[in-house]
Amino acid sequence: MTFDGLRPQQLIVVVGTGTEVGKTYVSSRLLRDLRASGLDVAARKPVQSFDPDDPYTDAHLLADASGESPTDVCPRHRWYPLPMAPPMAADALARPQFSLEDLASEIQWPLPAPNVAFVETVGGVRSPMASNGDAISLIELLQPDIVLLVADAGLGTINDVTLCLEAINSGAHVATPVVVLNRFDPSDDIHRRNRDWLTSHLDVDVLSSVPTVLAKISPR
Repeated sequence: MTFDGLRPQQLIVVVGTGTEVGKTYVSSRLLRDLRASGLDVAARKPVQSFDPDDPYTDAHLLADASGESPTDVCPRHRWYPLPMAPPMAADALARPQFSLEDLASEIQWPLPAPNVAFVETVGGVRSPMASNGDAISLIELLQPDIVLLVADAGLGTINDVTLCLEAINSGAHVATPVVVLNRFDPSDDIHRRNRDWLTSHLDVDVLSSVPTVLAKISPR
């Protein structure tokens, strides 16, 4: 799918094994470093739900990292101040339901098209993003170049990553999946063993530091 005839040179969709694994943190770190290297970047969060007591939303954090406005990152009418899956939040707030096609059609890139652009999803890969689908469905609509799967590095990671990759690989797309172990501590024995097991058993890149992710995603 194209938007306004534009497509970033490198389109990356960021998904997670669950909520609070650090999708926004990883995306923000990468955006800052890519900008510092002289590349034009952009970030989009097609929809967000949040605790109204939080001073900053994901859109604020991504915008700060990409140099954009929070309402460029996520259209203001797609902000749902209730901490639950966005279509559920819309229902609870008595706001109209919306489809994945609605979200995808609202993604607009700046001119000129950025070198690298991130689209961040919500929750885990099977968390509802809209009334008719989840992150996997959005990947199929956007057809990105890379899917970054952000996971915690500790207990349960092998199960979570394996199940999420099965879901990602079941979709009708050709994007390369890349696993990012967030909060990886090289001195932690479980973290190291989890990374080593995933690396030896899965046919995907399993990365555990921002520099290695940057080397993988930077446009050639």
